Amino acid sequence: MSDQVELTNPVELSVGGMSGHVLRRAIHLGMSFIPFLYFEIGNEVADAISLTLEQIVSAVIIIAVFAEAVRLRIGWTIVGQRSYEAKQVSALAWGALGVGMVLLLAPDPAYAYPLILSLSLGDPLLGELRRNEVSTNTVILAGAVGIALIWASCAYFVDTPWFFVALMGPICVASEWPRLRYIDDNATMLLIPLAVILVVDPFLGIM
Repeated sequence: MSDQVELTNPVELSVGGMSGHVLRRAIHLGMSFIPFLYFEIGNEVADAISLTLEQIVSAVIIIAVFAEAVRLRIGWTIVGQRSYEAKQVSALAWGALGVGMVLLLAPDPAYAYPLILSLSLGDPLLGELRRNEVSTNTVILAGAVGIALIWASCAYFVDTPWFFVALMGPICVASEWPRLRYIDDNATMLLIPLAVILVVDPFLGIM
């Protein structure tokens, strides 16, 4: 069996059809609020329950992993998930892991905002362009430009190094492109750019 999966229509495979697909996209877009909540009220929540912010993130990851294991054991899918996710780790679980790793390893607004927004906004952009049968070259170009604009906005608002603006567009698009059976692009779109940041940051001194 190939490690690559065939590109399919996300609406046809979504539990709930178009409604499920729309819900899936809405969840993606809603992830945009995660860094805002983390940096604006995270410490207050942590203090209120006598935990550190890092402990809360770790707890969420552990809960997500446990819940996903139970879901896979049952073979259960909910509205918005793809039918094949009954037998493999879901995009939602991979996304939770990826976001959690970003917040644990790069807990600085300069990095967390653009990394998470590249997934929450960039992935739906690429997916919808592809679903509407836009040419591959156009998808790549539009995705790279769109994600570069996200990083440029973060450079302006949260002091993300401008160095990453031109770099991360192509990297994030390339991270989303492989259709792998064993890991979802919700993870690769976060973990691969995160790895780049962790390698480069010692020269920039942001964290």
